[in-house]
Amino acid sequence: MTDFTAHRSLEATVAPASLEAVFALLAEWWPEVGDLPDTTRFGFETAVIEIAGNIVEHSRGAADERRFTLELFADAEVLRATFRDDGDPPLLDLDAVRMADEDEVSGRGLALARASVDEVALDRDGDRNVWTLESRRT
Repeated sequence: MTDFTAHRSLEATVAPASLEAVFALLAEWWPEVGDLPDTTRFGFETAVIEIAGNIVEHSRGAADERRFTLELFADAEVLRATFRDDGDPPLLDLDAVRMADEDEVSGRGLALARASVDEVALDRDGDRNVWTLESRRT
């Protein structure tokens, strides 16, 4: 594969309608990314949507007050998504995240995201949460 990079970005309000914009951004980006295993593509997209959903679901305040950005990046070796949001710091330990029990109605999103990509990281940068998802192309 030749050297290349593919970038896309989005800034949106933290609202359920913004999830459609995330889907649209991914749809625009995939043709630039090129060939990769279906499992890699599906897993990466699943993780991106799950984290976007968590940001929308768990942010505090009115939608017009909260914002997030999503940056998609791909090169010959990796796919990377970086979310930045101005929500409250999540009170969670990513290493402790486990799949919810069968009878529970929620609690699967982070576990699905972690299982779907090679790396999920959560950091705090000033007043912003920074979620980084990464998958190797192979």
